[in-house]
Amino acid sequence: MRLYSLSVLYKGDPRARLLKAAYDVSSFSFFQRSSVQEFMTFTSQLIVERSPLGSRASVKEQEYLCHVYVRSDGLAGVVIADTEYPPRVGFTLLDKVLDEFSRQVSRMDWPSASPASVAYAALDGYLSKYQNPRDADPMTRVQAELDETKIILHNTMESLLERGEKLDDLVSKSEVLGAHSKAFYKTARKQNSCCKIM
Repeated sequence: MRLYSLSVLYKGDPRARLLKAAYDVSSFSFFQRSSVQEFMTFTSQLIVERSPLGSRASVKEQEYLCHVYVRSDGLAGVVIADTEYPPRVGFTLLDKVLDEFSRQVSRMDWPSASPASVAYAALDGYLSKYQNPRDADPMTRVQAELDETKIILHNTMESLLERGEKLDDLVSKSEVLGAHSKAFYKTARKQNSCCKIM
């Protein structure tokens, strides 16, 4: 699971305007990083332009998922992640970032701002914090703990069943042994009965 991009944009009339963005392109080769970053910016703007106000959507492109949230006031956020990243955590991150951004950056600045002029530095921190959704999101952490507990219980049940099967084998062997020992006892008694000591 990996996050590649976290962007805050403003959905204007003709085009979407990038306000601030953070990228993690360290998994790409050094020579591809700038091209990948430009493509992520372009994709984020295009998705915001084509999404209606007040909507959430997830768009799949090859092995990547783009989660977009466009608020009714025109402020939008886009998370680009791999397909394994949980969508609920991505949208939780977008909610948190957009709420914080709208409190720190004046709404009057959104239509004309640029990434260099916006004084909001929390995106890099959020991008690194949410790389592992289990650590960042309490619901994901609880779900992971439940999954681990379920696996442990499943393994315990399997070992109990195996133990039960082994006990059944021992019981059946002891029954066979019991029948053989009874036959030995009867044979020994017959043999001993012919030779009585007086």
